Amino acid sequence: MTQDHDGYRTNPRGGPSVRTDIVDAYIFRRPRDASTARVIELLQLRRARAPLADTWQPIMGHIEKNETAHQTILREIGEEVGLQPTDPAFLGAWALEQVHPFYLAALDCIVMSPRFAIEVAHDWEPRLNAEHTAHRWIGAPLHAGLSALEFFLWPGQRGAVEELLSSIVPRDAPARAHLKLPDIP
Repeated sequence: MTQDHDGYRTNPRGGPSVRTDIVDAYIFRRPRDASTARVIELLQLRRARAPLADTWQPIMGHIEKNETAHQTILREIGEEVGLQPTDPAFLGAWALEQVHPFYLAALDCIVMSPRFAIEVAHDWEPRLNAEHTAHRWIGAPLHAGLSALEFFLWPGQRGAVEELLSSIVPRDAPARAHLKLPDIP
């Protein structure tokens, strides 16, 4: 076994594979009557099929050949909820800085999932495809007296919501302009 001076193998022989072909999108809107600029609603979709059947999730999708991550998320929002960047209800798209790493034991792989925030008009409603059976809007930072984070299944999703609330929702957030996706109509 070859080791460097710190005890790590210089040429690992095993371990899980790493995938980067899954993306998430967190669609949000600002209620018309919001009493503060930091109050939003987050869209969740109830998945129709395994492995996540009957769970509430953000938009998720797989990167296709020759697509960038942000091209994928724009395609996925069109497919899953009928939203196009040219739609007047589409108000902006941002990359979240934190990539969501998670382990899939069934495939022995670590997934590094880019995440995105999409803002829509206060009255926009999704048109669901067959991948979903229902949708709901979760108030954030609070919904029915509970933290909005309690409505998200995975720790990485809760982290994405926290980042969205701190770095995208406040229009004066220092990172907001830097995270805006380029070339969106």
